[in-house]
Amino acid sequence: MTARATDRTRYDRATAHLDAPVAVVDLEAFDANADDLVRRAGGKPIRVASKSVRCRALLERVLARPGFAGIMSFTLAESLWLARAGFEDVLLAYPSADRPAYAELAADPKLAAAVTVMVDDHAQLDLIDAARAGGTQEIRVCLELDTSLRMLGGRVRIGALRSPLRSPAQLAELARSVERRPGFRLVGLMAYEGHIAGVGDSVAGRPLRSRAIRLMQATARRELAVRRAEVVRAVRAVAPDLEFVNGGGTGSVQHTAAEDAVTEIAAGSGLYVPRLFDNYTSFTARPAALFAQPVVRRPGVGVVTVLGGGYPASGAAGADRLPVPYLPEGLRYDPQEGPGEVQTPLLGAPADDLLIGDKVWFRHAKAGELCERFDTLRLIEGDRVTATVPTYRGEGRTFL
Repeated sequence: MTARATDRTRYDRATAHLDAPVAVVDLEAFDANADDLVRRAGGKPIRVASKSVRCRALLERVLARPGFAGIMSFTLAESLWLARAGFEDVLLAYPSADRPAYAELAADPKLAAAVTVMVDDHAQLDLIDAARAGGTQEIRVCLELDTSLRMLGGRVRIGALRSPLRSPAQLAELARSVERRPGFRLVGLMAYEGHIAGVGDSVAGRPLRSRAIRLMQATARRELAVRRAEVVRAVRAVAPDLEFVNGGGTGSVQHTAAEDAVTEIAAGSGLYVPRLFDNYTSFTARPAALFAQPVVRRPGVGVVTVLGGGYPASGAAGADRLPVPYLPEGLRYDPQEGPGEVQTPLLGAPADDLLIGDKVWFRHAKAGELCERFDTLRLIEGDRVTATVPTYRGEGRTFL
């Protein structure tokens, strides 16, 4: 029996008393993945990306482990909610225009001490000041560096369209503005290299593309390491008490951790390990988060139909954004239908062994987005469900 077949037996046995749809997290795999992230970080603390987890119980579980410290959040409302729940170090990874939330932040000493907001433009500082509504708390600020790789005199750009701040001079200038402005304190710098950390470099069946990605990423790592160090020196000259320099992502943990200028690493997807993280040469981890849909039809030989399952992930639309049928091994989508909103036909020889009511297990393309589809996660240890915990959605929190 293969390892995947063994896992299927465990998951089916653990959830035999539960009807699908159901979402699970295998805690043995989750903890092993956490250990591997810590190993790759080489002693630097890992800040957990909450958008890749979206479950308070699992955020608490991983932050209780050595090697993890702090949360990287995705909205200001989420940041305030987490801070009120007792998380004491929350870095908002994206600029916000949530005026009521800024008013809450500026009015509450506990929130202001726990939450750091992201800024890459003077206009964002103006918005925060205009939203204070009389609140006088000092706002903790982090600046974001554009990490994209520019080639051919800037005519070629590889990387996410994020911050407009690229050079040491640009970062230092905004740092001076923050330092001079009453009511703000510059505490951090972030640089997320998504074109390295979030792009697999070993694409199945695409050897030439994989080699091109590896060459691009090697070039990007060299360029960014030099520029990031220069930026950190320039910003520290303005704000010598800078508390942290954050970088990385699941796919680049060990490379980013090797840079002296970086003090902490961001990672989150590497805990659940969705399908987009199968295509890396730098690490191998275990799928920990899965969801099951029930077989509801048997249209013919070699075909079953499951309920729903059309849960595409964000990003540029494509086949790589779709969930993948995982267990039993050997099932595939009907190319004419794909995964559907209310039903999903699946083809392959294993279909003939599936009965009405049986579970088919899937892996989502991205990590935390799975939790927007389910109210609860069943936590599995061995072949038993040992806990049921709410997702953000299960707690009535849908932040985006």
